[in-house]
Amino acid sequence: MKEKPDAQQPSTLDECRRCDLWRNATQPVGGQGARRAKLMLVGEQPGDQEDLAGKPFVGPAGDLLDAALEAAGIDRRQVYITNAVKHFKWEPRGKRRMHKTPAQKEVAACHYWLEAELESVGPDVIVALGATALKSVLQSGSVTLKDYMGQPVERGGRWIVATYHPAYALRVPSSEARAEARQAIIDALLEAKRLLS
Repeated sequence: MKEKPDAQQPSTLDECRRCDLWRNATQPVGGQGARRAKLMLVGEQPGDQEDLAGKPFVGPAGDLLDAALEAAGIDRRQVYITNAVKHFKWEPRGKRRMHKTPAQKEVAACHYWLEAELESVGPDVIVALGATALKSVLQSGSVTLKDYMGQPVERGGRWIVATYHPAYALRVPSSEARAEARQAIIDALLEAKRLLS
C-alpha cells in the first residue's frame, strides 16, 4: 500500500530524517536525468564520491555504468538514474569511508522517495542494479538477485529487469568474473531497451 504524505513527512530530501543515515552523510543524493524518462535505473545507495558531489553514479561505478549504457546504445541523458537509499552509509577504515550495505529498515524508510520518483518520472522499464535495489523496487526483503537475473517481471504496469550493481563488477576478484558481470549489466540494459520497443 502506497504511503501518503502528511504533516509528519519531510517536504524535501534535504529535510529527510526518516532514518539515521543523514547524520553521517555529507548530503542526500537524489535522482538525476530525464524528468519523463521511459527507462529508470535504480542502484543501491550513493558511494563516497556521489555523497561528496551530490549526484548519482559519478564515481568508478558510474564510469562502468556509462560504458555499459554506451555499449547498449542508450544515451544516459535519456534515462533517469537514482538509488534505493539516498544517503551514503559507510564505516571508517583508516582515512577512508567504506561502503556499508543499508539495512532493510533503511531501505524501507527511503522507499518513500523512490515512490515519489516513480510517480513523477513514470518509467515503463526499471533496471534494478543489485539486490538492494531489487528488494526496494519489488518491496520485498526476501527476493534474491539470482532469482530475477535474465527474467524480467511485470509489476504495476512496469517491467523490472534485474542485474548486478556496477560496483560488484569492479570488485569481484577474477578478471573473468568482472568481465561476466559487466556483460550481464550490458545484457540487462539491452533487454530493457528491447522491452521499451
